[in-house]
Amino acid sequence: MPDEPLVLGIETSCDETGVGVVRGTTLLADAVASSVDEHARFGGVVPEVASRAHLEAMVPTIDRALKDAGVTARDLDGIAVTAGPGLAGALLVGVSAAKAYAYALGKPLYGVNHLASHICVDQLEHGTLPEPTMALLVSGGHSSLLLSSDITSDVRPMGATIDDAAGEAFDKIARVLNLGFPGGPVIDRYAREGDPDAIAFPRGLTGPRDPAYDFSFSGLKTAVARWIEAKRAAGQEVPVRDVAASFQEAVVDVLTRKAVRACKDEGVDHLMIGGGVAANSRLRALAQERCEAAGIRLRVPRPKLCTDNGAMVAALGAEMVARNRAASSWDLSADSSLPVTDPHVPGHDHVHEVSKENLYS
Repeated sequence: MPDEPLVLGIETSCDETGVGVVRGTTLLADAVASSVDEHARFGGVVPEVASRAHLEAMVPTIDRALKDAGVTARDLDGIAVTAGPGLAGALLVGVSAAKAYAYALGKPLYGVNHLASHICVDQLEHGTLPEPTMALLVSGGHSSLLLSSDITSDVRPMGATIDDAAGEAFDKIARVLNLGFPGGPVIDRYAREGDPDAIAFPRGLTGPRDPAYDFSFSGLKTAVARWIEAKRAAGQEVPVRDVAASFQEAVVDVLTRKAVRACKDEGVDHLMIGGGVAANSRLRALAQERCEAAGIRLRVPRPKLCTDNGAMVAALGAEMVARNRAASSWDLSADSSLPVTDPHVPGHDHVHEVSKENLYS
């Protein structure tokens, strides 16, 4: 609707330059410029390479998003940007660009949390988030269980990984199997043709005395790598598809088991899954199966909205505007370790009090 806030969101926490345009809870544009191919030869994301790629892609990606949305920069009601967590240099590119556009346009600036944005993006797929919502966020840098009673102001961590994140484990096992980078999609593809019960890989932190909601994938990663090394040392062929399927099953088994347990313990009847690993087909299937058995409604955005994107940042920014949350100050800085308990970074001065006339042309 025309009276709903129109917000542009900028996401540069890692290796993808994402720019989205959202009106209320309606997605108008989602433009992405990925530098994944530039990192592939290194087997992982190189921060300096990512920062340079963001700098080169920023203006063209913003222009493309505005064109796709059928709006002009002057039409916007606000600019939202990921202020953290993420790679410091990459975040700085996005924050600097957002400040420049907001200042030139005389629009409010909203520095928002990357993890909270991953939760809020589901509103673009399934409508307003129920309150409270339990969220399982799984990506290359995060594996977290979060309880949100207000996505703009109240996000409580329930559990998190104590070592490797799930996505990081996928990348490392793919490297051991010589399947390339990134590992998530290729492991998922090979696993579809393998037997998930072929190899009994360990499930970390699932003992009776272990933390109920925390995750650990370092031991699993090591166990899989040693199993593969033993096969190769014995001159035997490694059953890549069975290894992929068994490893993947160990990861998603723990993720879904703990997420459903958290919902039951907290009396929450909705589970949202986000982050890049949420695109994994087996994670979606097992989560659906276990949620149905427990009477929990599962919400998972389509795969494109699960990976890092500007639409999720715009969605949270639009929610900030709709709920009249304080805008960020011009001294907004990137925070590579911004806690999820800070869904956004308000400022001492409201942007409208210091903004200049429209300098954008």
